[in-house]
Amino acid sequence: MKTPVYLSAMAILASCASTNERLAYPEAPSDNTTDTYFGTTVPDPYRPLENDTAASTLAWVEAERAVTENYLSRIPFRDKLRERISGFNNYTKQGTPWKWHDGRYYFSKNDGLKNQSVIYRAATPDGEAEIFLDPNKLSEDGTVALTGLTMSHDGKYVAYTISRNGSDWTEIFVIDTETGKLLEDHIEWAKFTDAAWYKDGFFYSAYDRPEEGKEFSNANENHRIYYHKLGTPQSRDTVAFEDKQHPLHFHTAVVSDDERCMLVFVGGQGFGNGALVLDLTNPASKWVTIEPSQDYEIGFVGLVGDDIYFTTSADAPRKRLVKAPLKSPARSNWTTVVPEQEGVLVGASRSGNDFILTYEKDASMHPALYSLDGTKKADIKLPTYGNAGFSTSEKNDEVFYSFTSFLYPSAIFTYDKNTGESTPLFTPEIKGFNTGDYVTEQVFYPSADGTKIPMFLTYKKDLKRDGTNPVYLYGYGGFNVSLPPSFSPNRLVWLENGGIYAQANLRGGAEYGEEWHEAGTKQNKLNVFNDFIAAAEYMINEGWTSPEHLVIEGGSNGGLLVGAVTNMRPDLFKVAIPRVGVMDMMRYHLFTIGWNWAPDYGTSADSKEMAEYLLGYSPLHNIKNDGTPYPAIMVTTADHDDRVVPAHSFKYAAALQKAETGDAPKIIRIDSKAGHGGGKPIGKVIDEYTDIYSFIFQNLGMTPGK
Repeated sequence: MKTPVYLSAMAILASCASTNERLAYPEAPSDNTTDTYFGTTVPDPYRPLENDTAASTLAWVEAERAVTENYLSRIPFRDKLRERISGFNNYTKQGTPWKWHDGRYYFSKNDGLKNQSVIYRAATPDGEAEIFLDPNKLSEDGTVALTGLTMSHDGKYVAYTISRNGSDWTEIFVIDTETGKLLEDHIEWAKFTDAAWYKDGFFYSAYDRPEEGKEFSNANENHRIYYHKLGTPQSRDTVAFEDKQHPLHFHTAVVSDDERCMLVFVGGQGFGNGALVLDLTNPASKWVTIEPSQDYEIGFVGLVGDDIYFTTSADAPRKRLVKAPLKSPARSNWTTVVPEQEGVLVGASRSGNDFILTYEKDASMHPALYSLDGTKKADIKLPTYGNAGFSTSEKNDEVFYSFTSFLYPSAIFTYDKNTGESTPLFTPEIKGFNTGDYVTEQVFYPSADGTKIPMFLTYKKDLKRDGTNPVYLYGYGGFNVSLPPSFSPNRLVWLENGGIYAQANLRGGAEYGEEWHEAGTKQNKLNVFNDFIAAAEYMINEGWTSPEHLVIEGGSNGGLLVGAVTNMRPDLFKVAIPRVGVMDMMRYHLFTIGWNWAPDYGTSADSKEMAEYLLGYSPLHNIKNDGTPYPAIMVTTADHDDRVVPAHSFKYAAALQKAETGDAPKIIRIDSKAGHGGGKPIGKVIDEYTDIYSFIFQNLGMTPGK
């Protein structure tokens, strides 16, 4: 099939004269496959596209790439837009420093357009720094990303984890801290893990080596924790923890700083995670259960004396800080240190003899300083509403934090616990954009059932509500994930051209605790879509914009969101960008770690009612085919996405292109040597956003002014 598919694409391209013509698309590989769910037969004609290594699929991919590139290449301002976006990305970025076991301060830094940030270290937070590890030297094209660093407790070694081409598969390497020399130790086929150091080695989590050719699509099962002793091959690593009775569980190891205990967190089959602990000081000790279920979230904060401190949503939907005896940590022995508050407890770390707890209130962060006994000492004031991340240590009182908001690039501060003062340590500067000309406000709008939904709006101060403003509406709404304010240099080109950036905090997220999350899961999932549709309607009804000027975008679970609401209300939007989305809700659980999403979605195998509910909104299965005009759509995916496999986007795009949905373009952008998005080199990020904004501006009839 390769030759005819490719030739048809060449013929299509030859016939395309402008981006305003209705596009013709390559014929996708198809068959007569059907599935039956509790008596309901569901066709799946594009099942062959699930085989991403088949010759016919590869040919279709190349044909689609040709169509997409031809379309985008004829947008006259594409190159200038790339130049502008590249310029906005070309500023110095620096991460929060942390003081490690060798007494030095480590931090990440990117002086502009390096594909990956470089790790530096210095004797003092603001002292002369030297390069410790440069990930840009790990690959020529920047597609090898540094995903984690951990130092042995004696300070002699650092284990670092990498991802290749954006995959979730992890490799672990070890270097000598002083010399920077790479040791021979090399771990492969690890996943969702870092290195948890203990004595002369470390624990890590991994799956069995996958079948060749199916590394990025087959389901992952039996996540084990191994122990690797330095200087030995991976083949000699021993299993430290496994659960053969539950092959779909995740297992993550954490070792306390004093190496007295090891915790294993168990997830994958519930909203939260279970937890067990092992006393490492006693060779005869057995695993003791802290929490057996996965119904609640548990996060390790530290070991203080003989007590384990952790955050939990058990008996506290907005979470609390508790402690439990190391030797008998069952829930009956938990003691509340800081009870549940009005805001959601989203972060906790130990700083000397204090805790820093961060609460989320109306999608914005509010940190505070607490003593070890749970007494609140002071609020930590932030520059404006936004997002903050803290770097602390139980061994000293130094506190560093990063702060960011929509108009506030990530800056680094030191915090003095005695005076309560924050002092800037690093402040970025973006040339050519005056943040003072813009404003962010928060609004609350009613969803279909009357629930008030918060939304942030960022725009030029002199903008008028005349119904003609272009709006970029973004949402996610799932997996207990919050969308606090954040900064993106790629967004600036939208703002400077008169666009409004709207970020809706939909149900399904964590903004108001577990109740808010569950209100957007399983057979409540339509709440999420209704929340997003209501956001668009609010922007129209309040005079900000109109359907002809409205763009929606979301990634992953947010890609599902965009696909679903486009089917539900194609009249409401002019452009839709579903990125790396979960588009086949009937089969998502059969690929890689898709089964892990069942607590949020339910599966088509659960029950007749659940299967019908999923089928009722699945983006792939609800594309209208009756001539109803759809917005211009650009689907995005990547060839190494092993989280939401590209088959989702392949099948959705093929079905979309086949259906009668009007003349607006329906194209798919398939990135190469890239994954779900994490660790993507800056060059690929700039290329992707250049294409996204080129597509948006073109289909809104706008020519960007700079």
